[in-house]
Amino acid sequence: MGKTYERIDGRLRDFIEAQPIFFTATAPLSPDGTVNLSPKGLSGSLAVLDEHTVAYLDFAGSNAETVAHLRENGRITLMWCAFRGPPNIVRVHGRGTPVFRDDPRWADLVVHFPDIDTDRHGLRAIIVVRAELIRDTCGYAVPLMTYDEDRDLHGKRFAREDDASLDAYFAKKEHIAVSIDGLPGLPLPLPPTPTPTPVPVPGPGGH
Repeated sequence: MGKTYERIDGRLRDFIEAQPIFFTATAPLSPDGTVNLSPKGLSGSLAVLDEHTVAYLDFAGSNAETVAHLRENGRITLMWCAFRGPPNIVRVHGRGTPVFRDDPRWADLVVHFPDIDTDRHGLRAIIVVRAELIRDTCGYAVPLMTYDEDRDLHGKRFAREDDASLDAYFAKKEHIAVSIDGLPGLPLPLPPTPTPTPVPVPGPGGH
């Protein structure tokens, strides 16, 4: 039997943070629009910000359907399922917002992902999701599978790009600035990567 949760905490949070992969689902408002379902991986790219908010890193790729749908209507569902251990599926239904590099919130959000080298992956946005409905179900039909390790191909591919070449890469892709259904996608030109604010070094007196 499925259960509804008031917040993301305790064992529910532990389960979400332990999964090596999750899935995102979005759709345009048009009844004829294209539903998008995406797998998301890379250890350290998702963070639970508080009891009702999660965020994940949106890296370089060949389309931007999720970003386009969120810019239009904000609806999103995140799903995690257990491929090992006790069977379980968790879904967070909510409203998502793509935060881009030039957004004032960027600096406060990116610090929640200390375990991943964002420069290697062409980070283009941080997706922030506010939960409206949190539920789990049994997951009895989900197969048992073994997680070996993250692929290193994405990091190797985009580590050689700087802001200018990454922007040129996006400009050549058909469905980056515009979605499959013609919705505004990733805003281009891509804003430059923000320079981290230096941390003041205390003087001899500790001030």
